[in-house]
Amino acid sequence: MKRIILVLFFLLFAAPICFAQRAKTDTVFFDDFNGPALDRSKWNVEITGTTNNDEQQAYVDSSSVLYFVHGKAAQGARKGALVIKPIFHPGYTSKENRKYDFLSARINTEKKFQFTYGTATARMKISSGPGLWPAFWALGNGTWPECGEIDMMETVGDSSWISNALHGPNYFGNTPITYRYYLPKKQEVDQWHTYSVDWTRDKMIFKTDGVITYTVTRSMIEKYGRWAFDDPKFLIFNFALGGGYPNGVNKITSPYFGISQSTVDKIKAGKAVILVDWVLVTKKK
Repeated sequence: MKRIILVLFFLLFAAPICFAQRAKTDTVFFDDFNGPALDRSKWNVEITGTTNNDEQQAYVDSSSVLYFVHGKAAQGARKGALVIKPIFHPGYTSKENRKYDFLSARINTEKKFQFTYGTATARMKISSGPGLWPAFWALGNGTWPECGEIDMMETVGDSSWISNALHGPNYFGNTPITYRYYLPKKQEVDQWHTYSVDWTRDKMIFKTDGVITYTVTRSMIEKYGRWAFDDPKFLIFNFALGGGYPNGVNKITSPYFGISQSTVDKIKAGKAVILVDWVLVTKKK
């Protein structure tokens, strides 16, 4: 009888509250990456021009590094999943006549979808290994860092933690506005997690799996420089390899700057991947 009463209570009182909470937000962007190909009305695929941060990869528009999987290959994604898988490609020459030994992918929604304030969330599964540098982030229009950058999730190969950060005028690069979040015991970045930011006029609240990891206020930012987060930002997923941030953590310089030999072997074996199940942006009504 007690159980029946509890069920009736939920139906009469709790359920309407849940639906009311849902109704307080609008979905302004969603992609479940169900394929069969990337929706080019939503996403741009970047091709390497200038290489930043001493990274070791060239970004290309190729199904060898950017594709979709379904069913068992999606490894637990809701429907399908977007895959970014860097490959070893010695001697690749970019149109700028620069040579690279790795190819990877970076996609963004610039000029196709941009938003100011709201909640951006992605469900991701990420390979670990010293020098792997995947990220889910948002960037403003114009010159960096004045345009403002929001890093919802970065990891540089340690499976136990991710970082959140903001970059802007006078707080960029090795920014003081950053936090390293260690996942609970028995959890790793190699498992599925949701990463998000709640962005309001005066605050950023970062979360992993719904748990608040880092909160940044306008007043915290203004100790260093201008709050660069009152204008539209676009979404980015990318998989960088090596470079300044990984090297700053792992201190590796050989065989590649910021990348260990074990990670090179992992890339060669096709075992360094990002899977993205879905991405969602909502705004309060």
